[in-house]
Amino acid sequence: MACSAGRSANRGGRCANRRGLGDEAARIVGVSSVYVGPWRVDLEWREGIARLVSGAALARAVVEALEAAGAPSPASIGLILSHDEELAELNEAHMGKEGATDVLSFPLLPPEAYPTHPGRAAVSPPTTPGPAAFALPPGRRQHLGDIVVSVERAIDQAEQGRGGQTGDVRWDARDELRLLVTHGALHVCGWDHAEPEEEAAMRALERRLLADPAG
Repeated sequence: MACSAGRSANRGGRCANRRGLGDEAARIVGVSSVYVGPWRVDLEWREGIARLVSGAALARAVVEALEAAGAPSPASIGLILSHDEELAELNEAHMGKEGATDVLSFPLLPPEAYPTHPGRAAVSPPTTPGPAAFALPPGRRQHLGDIVVSVERAIDQAEQGRGGQTGDVRWDARDELRLLVTHGALHVCGWDHAEPEEEAAMRALERRLLADPAG
């Protein structure tokens, strides 16, 4: 199940533990930045990761989720395409859970930086978008956070019929990967699925976004 890593450990900057894994399994073999309107998506591909979907298409999926969630712009966001081993390390370090997961999000802004969405009022009082967390020079992009996806797990879940975030969908691994990327971007924007009402709203938004393929 996808999760959003605790904000208390990440507000001061990008996740140092994730960036500092340093082992061979986490080697970066491809780095690129894709610009879509006011957004920059910084893509990192780990060694040996299958490129099921083009970086441009994944970046568009991220941007569609950011726009739907009302994320402040101009801004940048990181997307790391990795494997179970790295996700297991991050899951233990930041969520206190053993074993790999499919996607983890590391938001840098508090939920109050984004518009209130359906279901969130059931968890906390409605808020209006707040200011960016940091004062930036003119023309600089606010970094919203990072998304780390296990492509290995996306393939396995799709093939085994355990996809769709509900655990009972059998479809193409490319669709599963796009879903995980979309799901992770929504987590960065303060969406969650801990409460039934908010989960239903999040699933509905994901279905709408996936119904219009990003490429």
